Amino acid sequence: MQKLNFIILVLVALLSACEIKLKPNDDGSDEGRTVSVRRYDRLESRYLTTGDFSALQQMNIDYPKETRTLVEDVLRIGEVNDPEINSKFLHFYQDTVLQSIIAEVELQYANMSDIDKQFKTAFERLKKLVPGVKIPSVYSQIGALDQSIVIGDSSIGISLDKYLGADYTLYRKYYSEQQRKVMERAYIVPDAMSFYVLSLFPLKEHDLAFQEKRDEHMGKVMWVVNRLMGKDVYDTKFTAKVAAFMNKNPRMPIAELLRPSTTL
Repeated sequence: MQKLNFIILVLVALLSACEIKLKPNDDGSDEGRTVSVRRYDRLESRYLTTGDFSALQQMNIDYPKETRTLVEDVLRIGEVNDPEINSKFLHFYQDTVLQSIIAEVELQYANMSDIDKQFKTAFERLKKLVPGVKIPSVYSQIGALDQSIVIGDSSIGISLDKYLGADYTLYRKYYSEQQRKVMERAYIVPDAMSFYVLSLFPLKEHDLAFQEKRDEHMGKVMWVVNRLMGKDVYDTKFTAKVAAFMNKNPRMPIAELLRPSTTL
């Protein structure tokens, strides 16, 4: 139970650690969209390990929003229109720890087909539970052990450097055993779906809300994510409370459940 309670504390803490930008979704239809992770991390890795300028050009041309978010919001090393930003970006990642992380990401995430399948299933279920919800684009990046998930304008960014496994040697220097337990590949999709659902149904004035209210709202989100994943990834007293509530109110729409005004 101590481990399970820790999971909810981690997710609540990540509300401030993850960059969540709420912007209107576009009106374009996403009918038939194939959900697959766009491998921004591969271009990033190529530039940061070899200095390949063509990779940097492709990052700026094909992923302008993602590059701006990484440079300005995640790394916070300057603005993308700074004439010196390319060299700052490259120099930042020459740290031996970050170079080791880049190599490990390349090794562990050479193939992400399993992640693609999980996202496809999760979004299909989300569209059934919350009709009309938009499917965002999903991309992978390499951060600097900062944000795990970045929610942007109809997009979800996954920082693969935060999911290298509980036994990854470098993590032992920076994270406790409990923290490392959720830094696994298996938590990528649940984490991403949690923060995407939370971005759709935010708890207004989160920092001013009572802890019980914040935990309850996260319990709702995690219960929904369990439905999306088809298993109990999260099992806390708050998800149990939501389950009991929904057993008594089986016809309640998920969108109504997720409203902060809905009291369990």
